[in-house]
Amino acid sequence: MRLAKGFTLIELMIVVAVVTILASIAYPSYEAYMKRSRRSEAQQLVAAIANREAQYLLDSRMYTNVIGATGLNANTERWTCTPTAAPTTCSNGAYNVTIAVNNAATPPTFTVTADATGKQASDGKLTLDQTGAKVRQVGTGPNLGW
Repeated sequence: MRLAKGFTLIELMIVVAVVTILASIAYPSYEAYMKRSRRSEAQQLVAAIANREAQYLLDSRMYTNVIGATGLNANTERWTCTPTAAPTTCSNGAYNVTIAVNNAATPPTFTVTADATGKQASDGKLTLDQTGAKVRQVGTGPNLGW
């Protein structure tokens, strides 16, 4: 009697089916995790800009929409920002971050906005203003919270 070596086609198909089922469960979880990770990175930059704006107001008695060295000098590592001319836009493939400033208002105001793009587009828009109000909104929907 001869002993068979190796795998049968049925055994191989069972393994392929199990791997496919596991991948179909794991991949959406991975995508959701990556979306939260990219949102967190944008939130960190938005919060850093808001903190720098508060300091800039104390130093200059007005806000600025320049994120780079001639303005807020915020750390934009892993973000691509336009030159130091106003207004500055920073992007990283998942978000575009901009600052809207109104120094003519009493008191002056600013709003930092991170618009989701690409794979992140369904995540909506993050905003933070001079009062500390944080909003995450998809389209015209409700505030989803940070």
